[in-house]
Amino acid sequence: MTDTPHTNTPHPAIEAVMREQALAVGYAPASAREGFAALLDLDHQLASILQSTTEPMIGQMRLTWWYEALEKLDHEPAPAHPVLQRLAASVLTAGMKGADLAPMIEAWEALLDDGEPLDDERIVRHAEMRGGVLFASIGRLLGQAAGLEPLGAGWAKGDLAQHVSDEAARARIGAAALAELDAALARTSPKPVRGLSGLSVLAREGLRHPDRLPGHPLRAARLAWHGLTGR
Repeated sequence: MTDTPHTNTPHPAIEAVMREQALAVGYAPASAREGFAALLDLDHQLASILQSTTEPMIGQMRLTWWYEALEKLDHEPAPAHPVLQRLAASVLTAGMKGADLAPMIEAWEALLDDGEPLDDERIVRHAEMRGGVLFASIGRLLGQAAGLEPLGAGWAKGDLAQHVSDEAARARIGAAALAELDAALARTSPKPVRGLSGLSVLAREGLRHPDRLPGHPLRAARLAWHGLTGR
């Protein structure tokens, strides 16, 4: 089972998200930007599995491939996949292990459609294993090893709320995400982590102003203000 790189041009909506995230990465210290971007690439890669898979069993197989591929990075050369090669070159060289990132797979397994409703337990598991692990990993690159997991979990819930089709579930997840993001962003963010906290600012903007889609100039302005002030 392999997961070959996509060569098609991303959907315009996805491109807009990637451009916003690139702006956020630009607020990180130069030494951490490549690893920051590589970890976001991994998140996009895993998200694309659920977006492009209609059969849960196929989705599980693809996620299992990624779990094993991340763990193998710790004792084998990276295979010819751009995301894995980028991780090996810019994240593992900073002292992290592929096994540290493998729990992110569990986040997406929690969302595989098994016919059961998306309950709070699965939502929390997804948020903690996706956003918590992602933000903690990026935080290590930025020199802040702890305290970013709640910010990441709120970000992941905010993003999930934008992609849930059921209106009641979307409202429930969005309300929880907004409360968590308000609490996590109540303090001024230190300058080195403002690129990372900026992702959460954008997630909160999406919940507060759903009409302002990624790429909206007011979202860019809000990110710039956060980068300047930490608020």
